[in-house]
Amino acid sequence: MSAIAQPPLRHRLGLVTTVRHCLTLTGRNLLHLKANPGEIIGFAIVQPLLVIALLVYVFGGAISGDTESYLQYALPGLLVQSSVTSVLAAGAGLHQDITNGVFDRLRSLPIARIAPLMGHLLGNMVRVTAGLLMLLVVGAAQGFDIRTGFWSTMGAVLLATLFGTGLAWMSMLVGLAAKSATTVHMFSGVLLVPLTFCSNIFVQTETMPGWLQGWADINPISYEASALRALMTGGPVGDYVWWTLGWTAVLTVVFAPLAIQAYRRRV
Repeated sequence: MSAIAQPPLRHRLGLVTTVRHCLTLTGRNLLHLKANPGEIIGFAIVQPLLVIALLVYVFGGAISGDTESYLQYALPGLLVQSSVTSVLAAGAGLHQDITNGVFDRLRSLPIARIAPLMGHLLGNMVRVTAGLLMLLVVGAAQGFDIRTGFWSTMGAVLLATLFGTGLAWMSMLVGLAAKSATTVHMFSGVLLVPLTFCSNIFVQTETMPGWLQGWADINPISYEASALRALMTGGPVGDYVWWTLGWTAVLTVVFAPLAIQAYRRRV
């Protein structure tokens, strides 16, 4: 009687072990920054300075009349724009790791299967949070006035990070489903324009044409920017925070299962 080949049995890992594996691979993703100090300098110092210099000191006077008042309006929006730009690049990094065989090598290890994906997501969000904090520090050094206190400001940073997590799931889904890196980069560039530029990040929506104002007013990025302005500079918070959290939940519920399913098929 010939022996029947049996598929290898997978040992089911506990929740604590799975979380530990996810955190370990998060640290692995962050080690790339330690090995590349030029990326840290460019990402944490040069980029915030260039963003503020270009959008505030070049366009601020023309838009708002003076750079000081425009910095007060624009910096919360720049935090949103920075987080959205960073998380939309998460799909490109994920696609590169899979193409280069990084996930294949990790899959051969006795680790939780979901750990490489979650490690990539969490590592990306840590970098996003660090970038937001550096942009906030640079903005404060340039004269941005935080009028609500430390904890409210940290709540604004946390809100931007949470919303970025929802967008990151969508970006990672594209990175997993796309056949080439060009497709991922093109998706990020195309999506970035209607989300960020067609919102109240840079200008008030009342100055836009009626057809564009209608989209800008319901754009989730506009709700997020308004929430951050209220949390950092005062004023009525209204429903902006709840709308932002609601959009975060919708993006996560819709795209996280799809991204996980695509990840399982891909690796």
